[in-house]
Amino acid sequence: MGFEDTALLSRILTLMTLSFHILYATVGVGVPLMIMIAQWVGIKKNDDHYILLARRWARGFVITVAVGVVTGTAIGLQLSLLWPNFMQLAGNVIALPLFMEVFAFFFEAIFLGIYLYTWDRFEDQRKHLLLLIPVALGAAASSLFITVVNAFMNSPQGFEVLNGELVNVSPLLAMLSPAMPTKVAHVMATAFMTSAFLLASIAAFRMIRGSNHIYHKKALFLTMKLGLVFSIATALIGDFSGKYLAEYQPEKLAAAEWHFETEEGAGLVMFGILDGEEVKYAIKVPYALSILAHSLPNAEVTGLNEFPKDEIPPLWIHYLFDTMVTIGMWLAFFSFVYVAAAWRGWSFIKAKWFRWLIVAGGPLALVAIEAGWWFTEVGRQPWILRGYMKTSEAATTSGQVDLMIILFAGLYFILGAGTIVVLSRMYKRNPVEKELADREAQKGGEQE
Repeated sequence: MGFEDTALLSRILTLMTLSFHILYATVGVGVPLMIMIAQWVGIKKNDDHYILLARRWARGFVITVAVGVVTGTAIGLQLSLLWPNFMQLAGNVIALPLFMEVFAFFFEAIFLGIYLYTWDRFEDQRKHLLLLIPVALGAAASSLFITVVNAFMNSPQGFEVLNGELVNVSPLLAMLSPAMPTKVAHVMATAFMTSAFLLASIAAFRMIRGSNHIYHKKALFLTMKLGLVFSIATALIGDFSGKYLAEYQPEKLAAAEWHFETEEGAGLVMFGILDGEEVKYAIKVPYALSILAHSLPNAEVTGLNEFPKDEIPPLWIHYLFDTMVTIGMWLAFFSFVYVAAAWRGWSFIKAKWFRWLIVAGGPLALVAIEAGWWFTEVGRQPWILRGYMKTSEAATTSGQVDLMIILFAGLYFILGAGTIVVLSRMYKRNPVEKELADREAQKGGEQE
């Protein structure tokens, strides 16, 4: 097996691991906030439906956390196994945020355990709610620190290079790279948005299957409202991300938009097919790329002609960018329609076809998450550490990567299938109607 083959296989395994892990990581960051909001609404309105909503979400959340730990550990393992040259070069820089990410996870896990085992042990539910604050903060901090590592790889700083080694390292300066603010904000907002639409799709599916309990209606309305809020936030942060790319990674923005020549008043290209350097069948929005990049319709946007050919990212990242943006715009529009219609009392949102659209929103949000991370990672190519080390230089020379791909693929299949089976059985054996009846009976017994 040649060195180039090993590098390609290493990229495939890393892509597979990240693509699988990001689903659990997104839920791990977003769901704690959803649980906290549901319980807070329940306490504020003195509504047991919202309290139960938080309780049932928390049970399912534990399963995803367990699987997320396994896949997160796999990523840490693969960093050293597949990319030893990168770890040798930058390991002393990224060690601090990686350690802090582990600490944040343990912080979250400890309080999550306490939260789960203290249900019904507080007369004042507000005290129980306080336990969710460190859970949500730990989940967010864990995401922050791991995203800081990715941001550093895209815009490295905080060190000097001497004889091919990084010296005089300032870990804090490295963590505060130019990419950090927009990347962290975008990851957080999309995690909250995706979690909201996932939970909304579950509620809508239960209603399609014939359960018209008010519990599901409340769950649907709450999560669609949250989905609207965070989809708008995602769009706003996406605008800032475009400006970051224009300033610090112009080759990535140009590749994503098939912008071949530097020009003023650049238009935005959506969809289309590339034939050489000719774009066919695309929707072109005049001046929009200049506005996205610099907030001015006549601003100059750097084209791919300014960069060496061997440093230009793969042009197919355009499709990833389009997928991410299109789904995000659809979810924002669709959730706005639902919330407006619910407030106005329009009945079409109760139609089966409309609820199926809501069900589709959860998987679509996950597709957007995947497309976004693929865009981030593939768009940095050919660099693993932009400007300092190329991906081909960082990979292992081991001839066992193909076997590792098979083994890890089997592991992820088992974990994915296991997650579906466990969650399905958990909720089928404890339907919400039964749980509400049990709680009412328990309250009646206490009053007697």
